[in-house]
Order: sequence, then C-alpha cells, then structure tokens
Amino acid sequence: MVVLVTGGAGYIGSHMVWALVDAGEDVVVLDRLSTGFRWAVAPEARFYEGDIADEAIHETIFAENTIDSIIHFAGSIIVPESVSNPLMYYENNTAKSRALIAAAVKYRVPHFVFSSTAAVYGTPEGTEPVTETARLSPESPYGSSKLMTEIMLRDTAAAHDFVYTALRYFNVAGADPRCRTGQSTLGATHLIKVAGEAALGKRGHIDVYGTDYPTPDGTCIRDYIHVSDLANAHLRALERMRAGGDALVANCGYGRGFSVLEVLETVKKVHGKPFDIRYAGRRPGDAVMIVANPAVAKRELGWQPQHDDLDFIVETALAWEEHLGRRNQR
Repeated sequence: MVVLVTGGAGYIGSHMVWALVDAGEDVVVLDRLSTGFRWAVAPEARFYEGDIADEAIHETIFAENTIDSIIHFAGSIIVPESVSNPLMYYENNTAKSRALIAAAVKYRVPHFVFSSTAAVYGTPEGTEPVTETARLSPESPYGSSKLMTEIMLRDTAAAHDFVYTALRYFNVAGADPRCRTGQSTLGATHLIKVAGEAALGKRGHIDVYGTDYPTPDGTCIRDYIHVSDLANAHLRALERMRAGGDALVANCGYGRGFSVLEVLETVKKVHGKPFDIRYAGRRPGDAVMIVANPAVAKRELGWQPQHDDLDFIVETALAWEEHLGRRNQR
C-alpha cells in the first residue's frame, strides 16, 4: 500500500515524507512547488508535480500507484494574507480540498488525514487549554477555509466508505533534528523562523505585531509544537485508521503557551547574541491566546511528544537556518 502526501515538498509535508520513509512506508508526493522545494522531498518518495485539484494528475497517480491513504497538507497558510485575499484561500484550501476528497471517493481511498488548524477556534473563551468540543469561531478566512474542509470530510465520511482524521495544529516550529529538511520558504511568517533569520543576519530586524493584548506582557500567546512530534501524530493517526479506527478530530499541541516576547528571549538565549526587535500595531486575524488540550491525541492516538522543549525547538530551527545558509551559498 502507498501513502499519497499532498504538499509533501513544503515545510510540514517534507517532514511527514521523511517520517513515513523512516517508518518503511511507500510514499508518493504531489506538490505544485508554489512554496515547496523538490530537493526537500526524501529521495525514496515518488514525486509528481501538479495541483491537487487536477483530475488528469489524479488519474495518473491512482493508475500508477495503489494508494490506501492520503495525508493532505497542500494549502495556503498566512492569516493576514487570507484577510486581504479571502477568495484565494477559499479556492486553495476549500475548493481544491473538495476536489481531492472527491478523488479519494472515486478511487476508493479509505483513509484520509487532514492538516487542519487551531485557527478554527478563533480566540477561545477563558484561559484554559482548548478542547475539540470548544466553540468553533474562526476569526480569519484561513481558519474558515480549514473548518469548511473539516465539514466536507465529516459529511463525506457519513456518506461513503471513508474514514478521516483531522489534526488541528497549533504553532508548528523547529526542524528535523538530522537537518534533512526544515522551514525554507522565502518570506515565511512563522515567528521562530523569522526570529532565526533575524538572529543570523538574514533579516535586518523582526517586527512584534501588537503589545497591547490582554496577556502578561501584552503580546500574543501560542502553543509551539515541534514539527517532528507533529509528523509522529500523523503516523499514529494512520496506524489507528488502518487498525479500524473511526473518524477523529484531535488537537496537536503541548498544552502550554509562550508569548511572542518569551519566544524572542529564547531565541536570543539559544543564539547567544541580540538582534533587532521592532514593535508595530496588531495584525488582522491574530487571536490573543490559544493553547491546546492534547488529551484526545494522547488517548486515541497513543501520541507521546518527544520534543516538548522550547529551547530544543529553537535549537533545531537555528541549526536548519545555518544549514540553509550554507546550502544557498553552494
């Protein structure tokens, strides 16, 4: 059996491909390379360049491979961009996911893992870690586009021989500890990625967007999860569905949050040198604070995080940033 990974040349997708290869899985990648990199894909995986909504490439992939599972990462992820260009997000994240789900039904693929997001919650009520039963109130088209896909998966699973797992990511960061892949996208907006670039002189400074939020230091609070732990959660989800598990929605986070300023202090500590931090107004679509309750993932998937350490997350991110600098010079 073969696992199809969409967006497998991107940041999280490429880590997933390596994790699958390490686990002995046969892997196919579909990516249009709009933000991903062909070199980031494990050489053992078979690669198809194309769009996830292209029926012709679906026909080719499913004719040439016996796909039993799809892990779907492909999509657009920048919250402020979704506010300024919502229709692009509803096209890339919702309409094209609908086409991929239709292909899964057409070609009788029984297992589907979806890359969802904590943005489906918006800003949760209260300060307790959010559970999967919390009110769903996305505050950006990005979050809404992902929630729409979750709804399509739920309804498709009710109508067809089809099981899905939707993993709601919190803030993904860090890089493969073996430095095989990492966040490489130009102009990336992930906080730890941007801070690493600023620390290593690839950016002149880093902006902090908003210092007047109702948090202890005035900056937003997020739950940061190492990308390798996230990839492992997907492996566990795949194992569970193959063993007969039913549909599942689960948070992927560690259950504790750090403010923007706490993260920047950690980057300075790990790097050992200061860098230029500047302050700007709030960005549209940013929630004040969101922290995961990961109990469902731990219970249902048997998931046990291995890298729940902000210092380690930053260390691997900086190591990848240095590796990427050397790679770009060659």
